[in-house]
Amino acid sequence: IMRTNITARHCDIADELRARTTAVVERLAAQVTRPVDATVVFDVVAQASTCEIRLLGSRGEQFIASGEDQDHRSALDRAEEKIRRQLEKAGAGVRRGRGARDAV
Repeated sequence: IMRTNITARHCDIADELRARTTAVVERLAAQVTRPVDATVVFDVVAQASTCEIRLLGSRGEQFIASGEDQDHRSALDRAEEKIRRQLEKAGAGVRRGRGARDAV
């Protein structure tokens, strides 16, 4: 069971954004073998909204990405894009479809 922590620093986030964040984290975690922990931090720095996503796998794999934009939803989308690229590059620690395992 993966723990998910969503934190807002120096700002408040709506329940709708919190629900969207949970959905994004679940999509990303589905690509990691046995995800253990996910942390998402929303913040406001110098008039810009930021979002940082940290995803930890059971074998110690860490995926960390941050995004910045005018609003938190867009910042979340940017961080998701970055962490998705990291997951694609990692390849070996990422879940693959059934055929990939059988095709060895």
